Amino acid sequence: MRLRSGVFAASCLMVEALGVALFLRGFFPVPVRSLPRREALGDPPAEPAPPGPGMVSNWTKIPPPLFKKVVIVLIDALRDDFVFGSKGKQFMPYTTQVVEKGTSYSFIAEAKPPTVTMPRIKALMTGSIPGFIDVIVNLNSPALLDDNLIWQAKTAGKRIIFYGDDTWVKLFPKHFVEYDGTTSFFVSDFTEVDDNVTRHLDRVLKREDWDLLILHYLGLDHIGHMTGPNSSLVGPKLHEMDNILKKIHISLLSKEEASLPNLLVVCGDHGMSETGSHGGSSEGEVHTPLLFISSAFEKRSGALTQPELVQQTDLASTLAVGLGLPISRNSVGNIILPVVGGKTMREQLRFVHLNGFQLSRLLQENTPAYEKDPGYEYFKIAEKSHGNWIKLYLEGNNSEILLNLGKKVLKQYLEALKTLSSSLSKQVAQYDMYSMMVGTVIIMEVLLLLLLSIPKALSSRAEFEVPLSPTLFSLLFYLMCLMLCAVHVIVCTSAESLCYFCSMSWLTAVGVMMLISALMCGILSAIAKIFENSRLPLKNPVVSSSSWSEIDVLILAGTIGHVLSLGASSFIEEEHQTWYFLINTLCLVLCQELCRNNFLLKERDPQYGIIVKQNFDSIGEASECKNIDIPAAGNSKLGKATSSAEFVKGPDKWISLASPWIILICCRLLRSLNQTGVQWAHRPDFGHWLTSSEHKSELSFLAAVSLLMIFFLVQRRCSLVSKIAMALGLLGVYSYRAAIGNVIFPWQRDSKDISKGITEARFVYVFVLGIVFTGTKDLLKSQVISTDSTVKSTGLWEVYSGLVLLAALLFRPHNLPVLVFCLLIQTMMTKYIWRPLKSDAAQITIMHYWFGQAFFYFQGNSNGIATVDVSAGFVGLESYVEIPAIFLTAFATYAGPLLWAIHLLCYLSSEVSRNSAAVGHGCFCYALMRSIPAAIYIVLVTGLRYHLFIWSVFSPKLLYEGVHVFITATICLFFTAMDQNHSYKVQDRK
Repeated sequence: MRLRSGVFAASCLMVEALGVALFLRGFFPVPVRSLPRREALGDPPAEPAPPGPGMVSNWTKIPPPLFKKVVIVLIDALRDDFVFGSKGKQFMPYTTQVVEKGTSYSFIAEAKPPTVTMPRIKALMTGSIPGFIDVIVNLNSPALLDDNLIWQAKTAGKRIIFYGDDTWVKLFPKHFVEYDGTTSFFVSDFTEVDDNVTRHLDRVLKREDWDLLILHYLGLDHIGHMTGPNSSLVGPKLHEMDNILKKIHISLLSKEEASLPNLLVVCGDHGMSETGSHGGSSEGEVHTPLLFISSAFEKRSGALTQPELVQQTDLASTLAVGLGLPISRNSVGNIILPVVGGKTMREQLRFVHLNGFQLSRLLQENTPAYEKDPGYEYFKIAEKSHGNWIKLYLEGNNSEILLNLGKKVLKQYLEALKTLSSSLSKQVAQYDMYSMMVGTVIIMEVLLLLLLSIPKALSSRAEFEVPLSPTLFSLLFYLMCLMLCAVHVIVCTSAESLCYFCSMSWLTAVGVMMLISALMCGILSAIAKIFENSRLPLKNPVVSSSSWSEIDVLILAGTIGHVLSLGASSFIEEEHQTWYFLINTLCLVLCQELCRNNFLLKERDPQYGIIVKQNFDSIGEASECKNIDIPAAGNSKLGKATSSAEFVKGPDKWISLASPWIILICCRLLRSLNQTGVQWAHRPDFGHWLTSSEHKSELSFLAAVSLLMIFFLVQRRCSLVSKIAMALGLLGVYSYRAAIGNVIFPWQRDSKDISKGITEARFVYVFVLGIVFTGTKDLLKSQVISTDSTVKSTGLWEVYSGLVLLAALLFRPHNLPVLVFCLLIQTMMTKYIWRPLKSDAAQITIMHYWFGQAFFYFQGNSNGIATVDVSAGFVGLESYVEIPAIFLTAFATYAGPLLWAIHLLCYLSSEVSRNSAAVGHGCFCYALMRSIPAAIYIVLVTGLRYHLFIWSVFSPKLLYEGVHVFITATICLFFTAMDQNHSYKVQDRK
């Protein structure tokens, strides 16, 4: 079966995407777990037995609750400095007064990445560390089946009321006696989402028919996403929260009885970065305030010191003790001792013993050699000392010796709890190695097949024979299938832990085994053909004398260097520096090539070029007759040198020579716009200066100029109707940003009339769809009705223009210059670099890929989840709609690589002087450039899965790589659809 290069590359990427999905499912596994929830209601352990005969402790039950009513106020994205810093003193005066002089305990709770809402709620209520894959399911939270505080409270007969983020309703269905959920993903709503919570307060605080009240406020998080932590909207929102906390606190104090006090807990699920996002591991994202306010605590005296650092998972254990409930079986948290410090020594020892017993049991169920764990040893020592203390207590010894011994035992317990918690936290998850290995085998097979296919895929015909029938009906294929199926049976029947690939149906598993076998047979067949061809004598020694150009050497060295850098966490955190270095070096090499072709060739004999070209033409004709694939003369270094001087004359020559330097200047300006990465992300940049409220006029001017330049750069190849639609669409973009308060019109005095901009955004969407529809109509016409390349080229450019307009709508105003420079660099490289140098399709494709990667970081993205701008997913939407929100967020995040990839297709399709196989070459090279880093990184991350930074650095990068593979597979399918008439051209040449 004959396949074109584009079809082959797209097919390989689809198979690779399957392997990546399987690997991701195995790599992001299920966290360590104890028994199922229904088995978590066993009898609690008794106090340690005192030594000696006849002495037995009579305390075998769970201690009674410490508080009558508990109110949890969770303020989404509440950073610790919003309460303990200058903003807290200015905008939260009542809370600051309670913290400094009231009956309260203050802590800084540290959250583990990923710092997104759903995993953090799990951590707060279960005390466990959720799996990293919860970043993905955060958009559609399934019911939580693990043992947790809410389930324990409901089982114990506690009446729970909830208002706020509907993620809680999804996680804990049928657990609340009353609830009102609000969607958490509509980030342009700052007020209604909180008003829907507060409107219930007056009524519910007067009632007595509840034990636990949970309030989850989202407005602060939405403000952060839209405008950042330094926005003028943050202060009023903090003041609003302060008034709510004051109302709740006063109400709880007024209803207290002599028997049991009430408790108010104030916390955040995560913080926010300096750009207002979250998901990563920066200090602003992982540090949140944790306040316990109750009349049961002693009133503070003296100056407030720096709050103690605790783990976010400690809240579940502490609240369980406060409500008189068993500690969740999967919790890795420790009791926050000051909260129970007012109780007697026996009660405190009972609390920490229950916590230690639960942690040691969890360790036993997840670690075979648990007895050798230091935490378990410490716990047994503390438990023995506790038994001695019980003996003295039961004997009626009330001396100071008993108190001192109790403090010593308490200290031993705390040391044991800390060590046990640390041991369990290191075992966050058990990897599904079988699923990972199957996925890795598929990915590596695809990469090998692509590498072995390079000579044929990049030949002048861009197609080759795939030995499908011999492969599928060979003895080797069936033997491999049988062997792999036998291995699958052995692994799945002997596996002690749950394996995703084993849980698949047998039909699906056998299909995967057949796919692996077919790929292996294809690889062996390709290797055999290479050895067979290598034995044939070379008829034309001139063909093999062509040397590599400097650009070819740079491309190879840059690709290898980038892949090797993925094994170091620092290089992943600062990967943008790698791409900036590569494109800067590329510009210098291009400058050298242009100088050589414009100056050095003049000293040569002009007849030399004619003779060389004739030699290449004759070689090409001979190779066609013998069916040997070699590069055309225009694709060789010598051929390019002889023909390029004819193209660049007059002023264009000097513009061409200046182009690499202009591109370097543009890249340097873009680097100053957005600081990204980790090491220098905190440093001020031009983007922060523009987005501050004091410079709204400057931002408005820059946005207007940028939109004008976008129009002039993109409208050149559009029809008149599309030009009008583009102009109106860009005007709508500015109107949308003015409506939501990012920019102002010249006649506006202020921006008090802020709306969601839904009408303006939908106005732009109409023109985006109109331009894309016009381009799609031309593409269908060129593919079905006629084969006119001009119609096809026009259609592609109009689709590209529509995507540019969509990017302009989704980009934040200060990022519009990124889009301008993207279009400017593409225009300059097309007219003044690629055409004069006669660069072949492979070189142009790799340059597009490199610039696409660089522009991914120029947008302000990084390899951390915190830089994903989720606000782009809600432009023009009145409520959260899952599919459009995911599409818009993905498009805004990967706009740089996407626009460069579509520009590559437009350029290769519109160059009539190129070989008709150019699009196929481009598709193959693009697939190869994406497959190499993805495959190697998956191997590296498998070896580094126990690295210290596996969850904070390597895992987010793995998610980015996976999503990029899926997007590239879609792009290659589009390439293939646009290259479908290539086969007819090949037939015509024959």
